[in-house]
Amino acid sequence: MGNPTNPANAAARGRTVSIAEADRFAATVLPIIEAIRRSGISSLRGVAIALNNRGIRTARGGRWQVSNVRNVMGRTGN
Repeated sequence: MGNPTNPANAAARGRTVSIAEADRFAATVLPIIEAIRRSGISSLRGVAIALNNRGIRTARGGRWQVSNVRNVMGRTGN
């Protein structure tokens, strides 16, 4: 069950994988967000609505919310 010899190390590895996956997802969706922003939509809510209208799903397959947009943009420093 898990890694009983070193759970802290296993947890750290899991976090590393999760961070890498989130960074990869952010890198794929950021160009779309930037295109939306260039079109004149500047609010996080507006970007979320535009992503939902385009049928783009979050990393977990859900609908975009303001917090999702903020988190993706925060990952890349935008």
